[in-house]
Amino acid sequence: MYAIIRDRGMQYRVEQGKTVDIDLIDADPGSTIELGEVLLIGDGDSTKVGTPLISGALVKAEVIGEHKGDKIVVFRYRNKKRYRRRTGHRQRYTRIRIDSIIA
Repeated sequence: MYAIIRDRGMQYRVEQGKTVDIDLIDADPGSTIELGEVLLIGDGDSTKVGTPLISGALVKAEVIGEHKGDKIVVFRYRNKKRYRRRTGHRQRYTRIRIDSIIA
């Protein structure tokens, strides 16, 4: 069984037992969170699609901890002006493990 969830404008495909990196939230490692914006639930032969959300559907997940993504390099350059700037950052994510999908 899998589900498509929406969290602050981003959509994720989740399955029970898998880990997912979502945008940073203020939650302690080991705590349980509930993601209520479920857009689709698929189960082998049947698929339930919401309009836009499935009422009563819920995804429960356990917070594993904070995680940093890959380095993103931003390079600015102006032709013929001797202007070059190289900056970058590492985005912070919250890593969660999906415990259950409730239809």
